[in-house]
Amino acid sequence: MTSSTTGPAHGDVLRRWRMSPAVTMVVATALVSGVLGVIVAPTATAAPSGTRIERVVQEGPTQFAAYVHSASMDKTIKVQVLTPRRPSGPRPTMYMLSGLGEESPDTSIWLLKSDASTFFADKNVNVALPIAGNGSFYTDWQRDDPKLGRYKWETFLTKELPSVLEPRFDGNGVRGIGGLSMGAGSALTLAARNPGFYRAVAAYSGCYTTTGPAGQAYPRGIVSAFGGNADNMWGGIGDPDWAAHDVLRRSAGLRGSGVYVSTGTGQSGRYDAPGFPGNSNPTDRQVVGGAIEVGSLWCTQNLQAQLAAQGIPASFHYVNPGTHSWPYWVDRLHKSWPFIQASLNGRGNR
Repeated sequence: MTSSTTGPAHGDVLRRWRMSPAVTMVVATALVSGVLGVIVAPTATAAPSGTRIERVVQEGPTQFAAYVHSASMDKTIKVQVLTPRRPSGPRPTMYMLSGLGEESPDTSIWLLKSDASTFFADKNVNVALPIAGNGSFYTDWQRDDPKLGRYKWETFLTKELPSVLEPRFDGNGVRGIGGLSMGAGSALTLAARNPGFYRAVAAYSGCYTTTGPAGQAYPRGIVSAFGGNADNMWGGIGDPDWAAHDVLRRSAGLRGSGVYVSTGTGQSGRYDAPGFPGNSNPTDRQVVGGAIEVGSLWCTQNLQAQLAAQGIPASFHYVNPGTHSWPYWVDRLHKSWPFIQASLNGRGNR
């Protein structure tokens, strides 16, 4: 375990929560009170009937948009893909998940808020950035939601998308997954539920339990913030589907993957100060972003204890000071890359 001093707040998320104080309190309270053996990369299976890439559009020198029709959701999903500036043969694919539905209709939040497009340009890896539905948790929902529609994201990410995307972009069948905030928990959940599918897993400022009052309050608050009903996701309060998506309960599925987890402590740092570029609302970053990150700290410490008890190797990093905000995540993306790259290449701490 290492600590580093590196921080702004989740701007779009905080603006949404300012419009919904009740949801803010539910989520923050829930978080504060309680939110890679050797792997042979599975060969990509044939695409499920009806899943296909409809078209690919080049958006920049190393950036493409693949419009993928999902058979399970019966709709077309835009997936932005970053490729190396100088490709050198077949390469791994890193799937990067966003947080809290923080997307524009056309652009991944990773491209809006970070330097991912330039950072990955000299790395021999493809980066896939699916533009998800609001509050999806990147999971398969039990039922269609009247407001949010049909979500079958685990099926899309593990069965549909790799089978069509990786061959099209010269993938070699090796893959990793990472995410921030809501996407952090989702990344670990997908890895734990699909052992061996991802060689590398990276989670930045997430929560990893979905059981108990606090574990359910966080995702329920997020889903309701977008007008959805979480009962349509994993069922009612006592439904076993909640436990089936709890990383702490399914942590054995992470054995053999290179696992990197980071969080801030919630204390304000230089990125949260008034006058820092882009920091138009220091109170949001320091108070709301700080409270959310305290919850992430609690969740991360519990995950570390669980993995240690099971003897599952993982790399944990605590950023002090650090709030729930983009400059800190950009820092952690850079700092975590050597670990992720080593894991993708079969040399990580697994």
